[in-house]
Amino acid sequence: MESSDRHQHDQFLRLFVENEVGLRSFVRSLVPTLEDAREVMQETAAVLWAKFDQLDCPENFRRWAFGVARMEALTFRRDQARDRHLFGDELIALLASDAAAIAEETDREERALEKCLAKLPKDKQLLIKAAYASETRIDEVARAASRTPMSIYKVLHRIRISLADCVRASLRREDGLA
Repeated sequence: MESSDRHQHDQFLRLFVENEVGLRSFVRSLVPTLEDAREVMQETAAVLWAKFDQLDCPENFRRWAFGVARMEALTFRRDQARDRHLFGDELIALLASDAAAIAEETDREERALEKCLAKLPKDKQLLIKAAYASETRIDEVARAASRTPMSIYKVLHRIRISLADCVRASLRREDGLA
């Protein structure tokens, strides 16, 4: 693979992976089943890669990808038109609009949460990471911290409240309401 091809490939993968969760949620909101969403996502990824050189700038990738996904969902719907349980074009457009807004809001909340997590004292950051690590049990976290599981639950509850308040305040500031 040539250097320019490699760069384009790497850039596409980075942008796609960065936006995949939101894109997958968006597609899922447009089609009736998880299997349909997988099929539409596969087609969407293929189209995005095939037309990646047409993207005007990387900052527009998300908007562009959502547009491609919407068109792929509509195409899928038309191909499956024999099924009387499919959504109409107007409902698909409405769902697409709502799903895009929800995905954008979720991204804002995730960015705010990351900033709020970074503001926590190190010991609380470590506790959050330990408690929410994959397949971690609270009794194991408690034992490692020489505490009771109930005390860990209480501390985590206070941290979650603090983070929720911080995220809300951050979003209000971002919206110019604070």
